[in-house]
Amino acid sequence: MVAVAPGQVILSDRRTQRTWSVEVEPFQIGAFPVTQARYAMVLGERPSAVRGDRLPVEGASWWDAVRFCNALSRREGLVPAYQLDGDGEGIEWDRSADGYRLPTEAEWEYACRAGTTGPRYGPLDEIAWYRANSGGRVHKVGGRQPNAWGLYDMLGNAWDWCWDVYDAEVYGTYRVLRGGGWFDEHWSCRASVRRRSHPTYRVDDVGFRLARSAPR
Repeated sequence: MVAVAPGQVILSDRRTQRTWSVEVEPFQIGAFPVTQARYAMVLGERPSAVRGDRLPVEGASWWDAVRFCNALSRREGLVPAYQLDGDGEGIEWDRSADGYRLPTEAEWEYACRAGTTGPRYGPLDEIAWYRANSGGRVHKVGGRQPNAWGLYDMLGNAWDWCWDVYDAEVYGTYRVLRGGGWFDEHWSCRASVRRRSHPTYRVDDVGFRLARSAPR
């Protein structure tokens, strides 16, 4: 986990032509996406379409990701960040908890940019696996150059689930995806790009990385 200092990030949405500023509190974020090996160690499952211990876990839904966060928190003696209701369809985030969670999309973009202001934190072929260089497949985590804060695969390889609802009025419970994946064209692999998916969907280019709130 990499400690991230507080700051500010400006988010944007091309569909609505809207921009908004978010103050980001200090937090921690995984240097790598969650791997298949770690996912299997915690949940005893391997949902991914292509198998490999160092490959990012993909084919995990948003609900799978939050359950993983809670399971890993309990395994390490931390307070789970998420409280799920009995039928597993309702969720509340306990912001005072010290356990693992998904990053908010503001945290994700702030961490992805690592102090940069352009569309990417480096030359795309050096920092990301995407359609032009991936060979049509997912790759091991950490195979491209990290950003200035030591975070790998923030762009390309596999999209990251974020905590946030994308647009409740238009898309209901759909959650935010960030970062682009191995099958995406270069324009999808930018720090500001937002995508959405239903929280129950499992897709072969969608994974996640962990976050934790800083101690208060």
